[in-house]
Amino acid sequence: MPNKVHQGRNVKRIREILGIKQDVLANDLGLSQQAVSQMEQKEKIEPDQLQRIARHLGVPEDAIKNYNEDAVFNVIANTFHDNSATNLNYQCTINPIEKIIELYDALLKSEREKNALLERMLEDRGKG
Repeated sequence: MPNKVHQGRNVKRIREILGIKQDVLANDLGLSQQAVSQMEQKEKIEPDQLQRIARHLGVPEDAIKNYNEDAVFNVIANTFHDNSATNLNYQCTINPIEKIIELYDALLKSEREKNALLERMLEDRGKG
């Protein structure tokens, strides 16, 4: 007799594999952390909710419905791409070193202008 599928437990396993905390998933789904915890204890999850969860985890619904460690790792390896710490698909397009150099150059220019002004003021005082 095959094992019964426990969809809530499968969601929890996949979420943990992806390194997503309950509160993060809850926030993505517009639920409380407690609601996600309770959902992960359910043997069967409502189809529309299962679809939303799968979308937010970035896996097909079948990965949750037919959880299999090898299959899930394969799906995740081939479909999940975390481009940022918060998974907002933000990719930094600036070179931080270049920005530091730009700021340093602007500061240096400002200091040179200030020194030139002070030198002119001292010269004018000496002439007067």
